Amino acid sequence: MRKTKKSKQWQNRICFLTCRRVSPIRLSIAVIFMLCLVLTEQAHAQRCLPSMRGLEVRGGMVDGFHSSANRNKSGYYVGASMSVYSKHANKWVFGGEFLNRYYPYSGSRIPVSQFTGEGGYFLHFLSDRNKNVLFSLGGSVLGGYETSNWGEKILFDGSALRNQDRFIYGGAITLEMECYLSDRVIFLLTARERVLWGTTTGQFHTQFGAGLKFIIN
Repeated sequence: MRKTKKSKQWQNRICFLTCRRVSPIRLSIAVIFMLCLVLTEQAHAQRCLPSMRGLEVRGGMVDGFHSSANRNKSGYYVGASMSVYSKHANKWVFGGEFLNRYYPYSGSRIPVSQFTGEGGYFLHFLSDRNKNVLFSLGGSVLGGYETSNWGEKILFDGSALRNQDRFIYGGAITLEMECYLSDRVIFLLTARERVLWGTTTGQFHTQFGAGLKFIIN
């Protein structure tokens, strides 16, 4: 009788999600949260202990969501990093990132790419009792190199591109959600604001993305 009642509850939740017209992004987030709720009832080892390390890969969109209407001014990023946990589920993060942003020009687009390394510290500020879902806020120092149109200064119409390749530096503020899929695999959702100096294409960039983290010790 108890199993039947639980199954009906899950059927109602699934029907609520499928019967309504929701975007793929919202549906994916809802599925992840439902999965996290299921995992909270399972036994697990201790998590986020000092000196624990995790390797993560991530990617996402820059300055808005991709669509056919804004393909000439959209952007994306990919990155990898290592996390080292300290006390109270806080952590140090060290890694690198590649960001590519397009700018419209005469019916086409010009890519501006940034290669940056980073080091930062994240403060855990909210989680459930068993640490299945955690929220952290972090600050990072960034430094790297920017190139416009991959170094090609003569455009397709014969015009000369004045943007010079150069070194860039600055920082970022990141809001991150970690959801444990198992004791060693973590799903990530991130929102980040970067501010960089030395760039010729605007100091601020907003990033939204997702990733996976793998605990290695």
